[in-house]
Amino acid sequence: MLPFLSSSPNRIVTATGIDFFSVFGETGRWLLLTPLLFLVAAVFVKPTRRVYLSTILAASLLMAAMFFVAGDYARQITKSGSALARVSFGGGFWLWVLLTWLMAVDAVARLTTSATYRSIGALVVFLSVAVLLSSGMLSELSMLKEYTNNRVAFDDALIRHLFIVMLTLCVTLLIGLPLGILAFRRTQLGEMIFKVLSVIQTIPSIALFGLLIAPLAALSTRYPLLADWGIKGIGVTPAVIALTLYSLLPIVRSTVAGLSQVPPAVVDAARGMGLTSWQILWRIQARLALPVLLSGLRVSTVQAVGLTVVAALIGAGGFGAIVFRGLSGSAIDLVMLGVIPVVILAVCADALFKILVSLLDKQQAVCEERKP
Repeated sequence: MLPFLSSSPNRIVTATGIDFFSVFGETGRWLLLTPLLFLVAAVFVKPTRRVYLSTILAASLLMAAMFFVAGDYARQITKSGSALARVSFGGGFWLWVLLTWLMAVDAVARLTTSATYRSIGALVVFLSVAVLLSSGMLSELSMLKEYTNNRVAFDDALIRHLFIVMLTLCVTLLIGLPLGILAFRRTQLGEMIFKVLSVIQTIPSIALFGLLIAPLAALSTRYPLLADWGIKGIGVTPAVIALTLYSLLPIVRSTVAGLSQVPPAVVDAARGMGLTSWQILWRIQARLALPVLLSGLRVSTVQAVGLTVVAALIGAGGFGAIVFRGLSGSAIDLVMLGVIPVVILAVCADALFKILVSLLDKQQAVCEERKP
């Protein structure tokens, strides 16, 4: 059985697993069993809207109960033992969190078909956890202690990570949109573009970062002005170049797909009204293709958020620096301190773009209904 929590006298000593039943006291058992029994019972009753809403509420309460009991156990260990004692989440805890979240997501999916409400519902389950974090109830857990000890480094990593992702997306859009338009208008050239971008996707990220070090270092040595601008063999520049190369394929493909779905009759009507090719592209095709383009941007964003972690190997910084520092020091909680924010950023970015796409689709549907 996977341990629910793990405890160690300090950060360095190997942790001892704590099973599920040893963690929960009398109060903890009731906090857990009440929503858990309801979730089990919900499987055997007739599915209705009220049952789905109750399932989401029960999953949220179960999530809050698990984190609350874990934080309370950590406080008890700290009070009864040394202040250096560490209590960490075990594999069983994360499995419970995953299963609880999946039950809530399934209930939301059955409750509504709206991508907006589904995305919001998938995040609502963690509101109780956010309340516990802000209240300080979880401050004695090892991961929160690592955050307290590395708060400045964490804040710097967050800013650097977001900066790299945003810069990558800006460069990707500046290059990917013209490439997509070109691939849409010239089919043969478009096939070549997709072949090249597909090959780039097969190159391992570490290998691509390594391939960029030598030429960029040579350029910065040959032209010192480039080094003054920050263009070097290591750091943000090779990271942004590599991430841009990886992010181009979703943007180019979604641009072509979005422009291709515009009805030819609409384009002919616009041309008959005297609009030029660029006016048709900007006023008609771009607006109708925007939902598909945002879907491609969603894929590129999530991909960039994840790959930026690996970019820390070449000195780019970000949460990857925390992850690799934790790996070098065998500090699993420090590793998780770098991993979990990346997961949260990716999930939030995915949900945000899904909401935007859903709103645009609704707006276009309303416009279609208003047509005579």
